[in-house]
Amino acid sequence: MANYLAAKMGLNSLARKQNKSFNVRICTMESDMEFSCEMKWKGKDLLELVCRTLGLRETWFFGLRYNVKDTVAWLKMDKKVLDQDVPKEEPITLHFLAKFYPENVEEELVQDITQHLFFLQYGEYNPNVHKPGFLAEEELLPKRVINLYQMTAEMWEERIAACYVEHRGRTREEAEMEYLKIAQDLDMYGVNYFLIRNKKGTELLLGVDALGLHIYEPDNRLTPKCSFPWNEIRNISYSDKEFTIKPLDKKANVFKFNSSRLRVNKLILQLCVGNHDLFMRRRRVDSLEVQQMKAQAREERARKQVERQLLNQEKQRREEAERVRDELERQLVRLQDEARVANEALLRSEQTADLLAEKAQIAEEEAKLLAQKAAEAEAETKRIKATAMRGHEERRLMEHKMLEADRMALKMAEQSQRRAKEAEQLRQDLLEARQSEHRAKHKLLEITSRVYTYPSLLVDCVPPELSFSKENLSFDFKDTDMKRLSMEIEKEKVEYMEKSKHLQEQLNELKTEIESLKLKERQTPLDVLHDHNAEQGASKHSNFKKLTLQSSKSRVAFFEEL
Repeated sequence: MANYLAAKMGLNSLARKQNKSFNVRICTMESDMEFSCEMKWKGKDLLELVCRTLGLRETWFFGLRYNVKDTVAWLKMDKKVLDQDVPKEEPITLHFLAKFYPENVEEELVQDITQHLFFLQYGEYNPNVHKPGFLAEEELLPKRVINLYQMTAEMWEERIAACYVEHRGRTREEAEMEYLKIAQDLDMYGVNYFLIRNKKGTELLLGVDALGLHIYEPDNRLTPKCSFPWNEIRNISYSDKEFTIKPLDKKANVFKFNSSRLRVNKLILQLCVGNHDLFMRRRRVDSLEVQQMKAQAREERARKQVERQLLNQEKQRREEAERVRDELERQLVRLQDEARVANEALLRSEQTADLLAEKAQIAEEEAKLLAQKAAEAEAETKRIKATAMRGHEERRLMEHKMLEADRMALKMAEQSQRRAKEAEQLRQDLLEARQSEHRAKHKLLEITSRVYTYPSLLVDCVPPELSFSKENLSFDFKDTDMKRLSMEIEKEKVEYMEKSKHLQEQLNELKTEIESLKLKERQTPLDVLHDHNAEQGASKHSNFKKLTLQSSKSRVAFFEEL
């Protein structure tokens, strides 16, 4: 058995020597990546590869974190990866995360690194895409926050969507920067908490962040009891489980605290050293690398601003062209309706004219018939008069017949005159109908000619360089008035500051509006503490300023007496 184990161990050792690489999986907030690494690589080699792959140059904010037993640890930069307590199973899983946080994101973030940390899913508001209910399936807020207020999901969506609509036109970079500016003012922003004990054995929390070291009571992570800025700390060290902090003020006593585990002490020291280095770096003249990065960032921002100005101009021209197109299309539809109505009127005029012509012809024929009957009656009268001489009786009879014939002739004459008048009126109506038909045809021809001219107008109204294709967005810098663009860029900066101020006012209004809907009985202890601080007008920065007004000596003494 001993020989077997020895042989197996020898084979494993040989396999490790022959294997010249190992595999790692890097988990980011957006995706996972896998790399093949050389056995000799240190932590900084792997981090540089990850940052280079992501296109990041501000590597000092980031680190590679891994899980070890019941805590977490950060990969050391100056030590080989495989010599650390990383998981042994390949691929070795590491998490790419922000390890250190800037004091002021607007001043310190030279490169647009936030695009790798936040994914803006919806882009700019578009009423044709973002219709009511488009947020219904999204988990926009933690359930704890939703349950804290008497507001339905629809009410939350309505408020979020209204804010989303109002901030249409902001760039991705502006939106991300506003998000970070809000985040950096939160009490727990960038703070790593560790359970410690002072000399008296009192359980406390140590908070490590970009500003310094903070001491909290275990049930209050928002308001520190005392704070020590990095510029007041001369040295930090630990031995076994005891930490020693040496203030810069030599009159102040060295103060110590204990941590429960050695592994946690290593993590505390690592975070302290890194935060202190960044604190001092911010207060020194920028290195050549940072100066180059800032220059490149300025050039990139200027280029993006010019592109954005051109894009906005292009967008305005497109919107104006689309507005003109829509107006012309509306006019075209209106003219087509008028043409349809005119065509229907012409058809009715033609039908009326045909009917009147038929009636006029019938009236003329009846008039001719009546005239013929009148002539026959007159001939009969003459014939009767000629025979009247034949006798008295016959004469009386003939007189009677003559009277009847006269009455008949008179009646026939009247009917003939009436029919003649009717025929004349029908001829007049027919003439008017023909004139109406002529006017309707003229109107139809006029409308038709106008309809055919609108397609050309639609083309003429669009600038020659503009296409309605969504893919055609190109910029020509040759004819750009750079002076005008510079003025517009300065104007845009002022507008951005105004927008930022307006956004803060909106957030305050929203807080005030929904405060009455808060369910007090569902608040957590931290919620109650936050509300209390807000009522007192206390903030993260005001508390820090207040706590650091006292001398280091008095603060050390206060810590030891907690």
